[in-house]
Amino acid sequence: MNVPHILLSGIVGSTAYGLAHAGSDVDRLGVFAVPTQKLHGLHPPKESLVGTDPDRTFHEAAKWCQLALGGNPSVTELVWLADELYEVRTPLGDELIGIRASFLSAPRVRAAYLGYATQQVRRLESKGDRDPSADVRRRTAKHARHLKRLCHQGLELYSTGQLTVRLEDPQDYRAFGEHVAEDATVARSLLRHYENAFDEARCVLPQEPDEAAAESWLHRVRAHFYAPEAAPTR
Repeated sequence: MNVPHILLSGIVGSTAYGLAHAGSDVDRLGVFAVPTQKLHGLHPPKESLVGTDPDRTFHEAAKWCQLALGGNPSVTELVWLADELYEVRTPLGDELIGIRASFLSAPRVRAAYLGYATQQVRRLESKGDRDPSADVRRRTAKHARHLKRLCHQGLELYSTGQLTVRLEDPQDYRAFGEHVAEDATVARSLLRHYENAFDEARCVLPQEPDEAAAESWLHRVRAHFYAPEAAPTR
């Protein structure tokens, strides 16, 4: 998969969280820009490029901004990674990291993180009498680990305005995953705990994100990649 004009990319997912094991995939996420001229043609370019082996997801600059403004946890973590996890950092990518707080808002962070967590709980509960095979147990434990991670990171972002991607105690999340593989009701209990914690937290985020900062950055991206076509010769 050829990705043009990468602005920022890094290693995300289990490796970034500290939850990876020997067989874990290495996930990469990034932001790219299409040449500005191509945005005005009959056939708009793809907004997202996804590939496997290695697993990579790249969003065009405008699409990334839209997702981040909506509080999407997967794209949000890209601008909160530890320095050593970045593989491409351009000046425009550094600018994006510099305005990361402008994408945050209280209702959207809460809705996105608890929304994803609720989806995870429903997946776990819908399994019913689960197949006791080792493969199913592994998948269940994995989903449960990420349920707890979403709840924890979402509450941190909501109450402090900061996101720590690397988990302080990965083993605690692994143990929770195994617990849910034995008893799925534990997942619902965790979700209720965090719903109450969000209700009781003193939120530091604004009610609306600062779209003007995102818009200004996107304009700089478009200006940087604008190359007008030469006038035809006679």
